[in-house]
Amino acid sequence: MPTLIFVFIGFVLLIILTSSTFLTIEAGERGVIFRPFSSGLDKENIFQPGFHVVAPWNSMYIYDVREKQLEEEMEVLSKNGLNIRVDVTVRFNPTYDKIGDLHEKFGKDYVNTLVRPEVRSAVRQVIGRFEPEELYSTRREEVQGMITTDIETSLKRNYVDLKATLIRDIALPDKVKNAIEEKIEAEQLALKYEYILAQERKEAERKIIEAQAKSDANRILNASLTDKILRDKGIEATIKLAESPNSKIVIVGSGSDGLPLILGGN
Repeated sequence: MPTLIFVFIGFVLLIILTSSTFLTIEAGERGVIFRPFSSGLDKENIFQPGFHVVAPWNSMYIYDVREKQLEEEMEVLSKNGLNIRVDVTVRFNPTYDKIGDLHEKFGKDYVNTLVRPEVRSAVRQVIGRFEPEELYSTRREEVQGMITTDIETSLKRNYVDLKATLIRDIALPDKVKNAIEEKIEAEQLALKYEYILAQERKEAERKIIEAQAKSDANRILNASLTDKILRDKGIEATIKLAESPNSKIVIVGSGSDGLPLILGGN
């Protein structure tokens, strides 16, 4: 009987020691060990994926270091105190070689104790710097960039790497949204009319320049024409008409300017 008891106790201890001493860290994971009877939390040595042997009185904390995604829907105040609903998505992962520091400062629930509060704080601070119209139309990309910078800075110093920040939606109250859309439409219409007027002014200027050019050309031409040149041109035209097979020319006497008189022809 005593032998059976010792065998049974030894078997139980073997099972306990086996399950506590041998562990496997999967791909996409890292481990940090806590040694209560010696150095405490070993932040310098991060355990890589693979098979590891750990003393049963030590504790291994395993972290999933693959990229995670957090989606936040929140209401914040704009610069003029208006409620704005913002939907934000952030992608992040723990800094691989800083798992020990992250564990010591925030623990395995770091998403809720670190990431989520920092995201909400950054969104509130940035949105509070802008008017609703700026958030809706002209400066949305700038807002997203500022939020990204704020979140990245705060997470980086707490051993988390930010991969991306995306503003999925910025929703304004319907009355404010409609007022902004009407204002934008009016501005676009005003720009359209301004463009039309500018084109009309350019066309008017073109016509004035064209008319001035014709007037200058006629003035120069008139100044260069003499009676002799006009007679020569008249003679050349008369000869061409006389040579035409479809024309019959009758010349009688001469005109007051010395040119022949054309009395008839087909």
